[in-house]
Amino acid sequence: MQKRCKICIKKFEIIVDLRNTTTAEILWQSLPIISSANTWGDEVYFHTSINVRIEGDAKEIMEFGEIAFWPSGKAIAIGFGKTPVSVGNEIRLAAKCNVWGKTDFDLKELKDVRDGDRIKVMRVK
Repeated sequence: MQKRCKICIKKFEIIVDLRNTTTAEILWQSLPIISSANTWGDEVYFHTSINVRIEGDAKEIMEFGEIAFWPSGKAIAIGFGKTPVSVGNEIRLAAKCNVWGKTDFDLKELKDVRDGDRIKVMRVK
């Protein structure tokens, strides 16, 4: 059965399908997570207490809808547009990140998120 989680930010509920990766499993075992949002261009990220290593397929340039984990920052990163390091219209994160999930949610809605907004990540049953 597909594991899914829900990221709640402001009025938004983002349903994420977890990939079959070490990062996704560690994250799943760590839920629920409560944190505060940080923004960086068109990226929302938030810190966790999770420790994972960089995976072999980690990347900096994301596809729209991919949800990532930034190992060196211990943070979940949700890119949805240009960041200060983007070239052209790419979704480029600050460093290589492990992609652990995918969502169909229109992440551009996250433009309304502000630093300090409360975030909760929980399992979907």
